[in-house]
Amino acid sequence: MGGKPTIAISHLGCEKNRIDTEHMLGLLVEAGYDVDTNEELADYVIVNTCSFIEAAREESVRTLVELAETNKKIVITGCMAQHFQAQLLEELPEAVAVVGTGDYHKIVNVIERVEQGERVKQVSVEPTYIADETTPRYRTTTEGVAYLRIAEGCDYRCAFCIIPYLRGKQRSRTIESIVTEAKQLATQGVQEIILISQITTNYGLDIYGKPKLAELLYALGKVDIPWIRMHYAYPTGLTPDVITAIQETPNVLPYLDLPLQHSHPDILRAMNRPWQGRVNNQIIERIKTALPTAVLRTTFIVGFPGETEEHFDSLLEFVQQHEFDHVGVFTFSPEEGTPAYQLPNRLPQEVMDERRHRVMELQQPISWRKNQREVGKTVDVLIEQENPESGKLIGRSARFSPEVDGQVYIEGEATLGTIVPVTIHSADTYDLYGQVVKSYAPVSV
Repeated sequence: MGGKPTIAISHLGCEKNRIDTEHMLGLLVEAGYDVDTNEELADYVIVNTCSFIEAAREESVRTLVELAETNKKIVITGCMAQHFQAQLLEELPEAVAVVGTGDYHKIVNVIERVEQGERVKQVSVEPTYIADETTPRYRTTTEGVAYLRIAEGCDYRCAFCIIPYLRGKQRSRTIESIVTEAKQLATQGVQEIILISQITTNYGLDIYGKPKLAELLYALGKVDIPWIRMHYAYPTGLTPDVITAIQETPNVLPYLDLPLQHSHPDILRAMNRPWQGRVNNQIIERIKTALPTAVLRTTFIVGFPGETEEHFDSLLEFVQQHEFDHVGVFTFSPEEGTPAYQLPNRLPQEVMDERRHRVMELQQPISWRKNQREVGKTVDVLIEQENPESGKLIGRSARFSPEVDGQVYIEGEATLGTIVPVTIHSADTYDLYGQVVKSYAPVSV
């Protein structure tokens, strides 16, 4: 029987990559392929790789090698395919195709060509594609949550970052296109939409001539989705009009993810982010004044080449002063092809690890105190999973973004994929614990 082959996708990397995975799944299903989550049963495995930092590449390579050992036909997609196309084909004879970050929409054609015996290299040098609401998509997140990509690529050239080289220049979708997709998601019962791009605050600059994030938020405010969350909001782009849009749009959560990377002007200059150095303190204070209920998340890089003990102390002071709700810390990873790769004065890994540990240790009591403030409150929680053993529910309140922040562990009854009121009775550094409000009864349909 000459039926179509079965295809599985192994997904690695960020949520921008996840959307690419979901579009590939949607396109393959639409073309009549049998898509299986079980890699063992599949004829082909598409590995959607990450190439952001060394650790991510190692994970991608491990996955590829494990699959190669089981004699699977491997299609390599994502950032690592864009980054190391020829090398991958050379070193992995099991790889039947490599597909770049701007070419995932051609996946059906790639599989057809492979089926005819071709070894396919489908990699646009400069990725320019971005999927829109008409591109099929098969969601892989829990039913209540969906990522919504508003733009792809990046025009900044931070010294440590390989992304612009792998994902191309910024290209935004129109407000109409994004709103149409948000409405489609609403009809599927999605409760939370997470807006993502490389720099969400620069949204629209390339197509409208100026950033249009505020206008986009107002437009999404009219869509029937309870929670809209933004990721990757650069502090300089949180202009008064964007802050006003957050204040005036009830379903836009006052959750701000500010990828600050550092606090010291010398290091920010070396990172090629000099525009940020002068403004950190004022901007954060302004945001806190304008949005007193805002939940602030940030990420820092420690151990950037040339970071002295004095630079690092300034970062510790900064973390202490601003009391962020959530902090992620990465140690510097030298990426070939980025300016920072050439920099002298690299720090030994153990010094970087120790600095990372010190920031995390300083942050823990701050996160703990922030979580304690939730005790006694009744908060809305999106129910995401049920523990199969205990039957207990796990969800998130608006304070927490999926994957990166904490969770709420819940006693009581509720339907998966719905938002319910939960009274918080205790908290630790990362998570909250609570009870579904007794008087609340799920409405039976």
